[in-house]
Amino acid sequence: MKFIDEAKIYVKAGDGGNGVASFRREKYIPMGGPDGGDGGRGGSVYAIADRNINTLVDYRYTRKFLAQRGENGRGADCYGAGGDDIVLRMPVGTVMTDLNTGTVIADLDQHDKKVLIAQGGKGGLGNIHFKSSVNRAPRKCTKGEPGEEFELQLELKVLADVGLLGLPNAGKSTLIRAISAARPKVADYPFTTMHPNLGVVRVDDNKSFVVADVPGLIKGAADGAGLGIRFLKHLQRTRLLLHLVDLAPFDPEADPVRDAVAIVGELEKYSPELAAKPRWLVLNKLDLIPQEERDQCIKAFLKAYKKVSGYTGPHFAVTAINGGGCRELCYRVYDALQEHVSEEENRVETER
Repeated sequence: MKFIDEAKIYVKAGDGGNGVASFRREKYIPMGGPDGGDGGRGGSVYAIADRNINTLVDYRYTRKFLAQRGENGRGADCYGAGGDDIVLRMPVGTVMTDLNTGTVIADLDQHDKKVLIAQGGKGGLGNIHFKSSVNRAPRKCTKGEPGEEFELQLELKVLADVGLLGLPNAGKSTLIRAISAARPKVADYPFTTMHPNLGVVRVDDNKSFVVADVPGLIKGAADGAGLGIRFLKHLQRTRLLLHLVDLAPFDPEADPVRDAVAIVGELEKYSPELAAKPRWLVLNKLDLIPQEERDQCIKAFLKAYKKVSGYTGPHFAVTAINGGGCRELCYRVYDALQEHVSEEENRVETER
């Protein structure tokens, strides 16, 4: 299935049915009086988050969603039937924004979360509501109210605890294969990852976290180079970023320090908030460096990188191809996520 993370749709709730002006006419019953019923309410449009859906492809090609109109009222005190509602099932993490105002209508950040998008119109009143002691034969009735309508921008932001960041071929897909059951494509050429991949990392019984792998960045991504930065939005909900660096690039002119600094620069151009998230260095592909040279290579990289970027966070040396160092990394990530949860709980308690 093709991965689609953006779509534009038009939704319209059903209009309410019209009330009717009618009078009871029955043999041997003179002056039967008004008996016009109300119109039915229009159908509403709802959205519900479904974890079994992972793409917005259904909304790329079907773009109009119109709820049913309410029926008009009838004589003999008959009320019109209400219109049927429409329920749109969307991936968890979908954000809906009104294209005309820029207002966020809903954020489907939990499975089974149901949100009213467009309210159906109320039905009009029949003339039975307007009779009184001084007006026994009212001919007044009202029309149904129009249903709400919106042009919406749908944007999918995947939900993950940890995001993988780095150049193409830095080993992000290999790492997610090593630590989870996810099986993204891995090959020896750039941009093998064309869309985000999610993997569940199980550290122990009842201990796990979700990691997201997005297509690699290159210098100039903020200006549209490579696949650009359109997939970085999938890292905005993460709590921790793992910045993978290839210490043994195939290109002899490549400089891991320069490339790592460039990635951080692209991140800052895209979103200062995203760049401010906790970010750890993961030095990969140590298997391509002779054993006796590895420690020196790591020390040289860290010294140069910290000097240029001022980085003070932790670093991890791994060989994702065979899982070397990955277990320790996963345990440290899980502990950091638990600390974050505890801090959030304490903050909420303090605010109360």
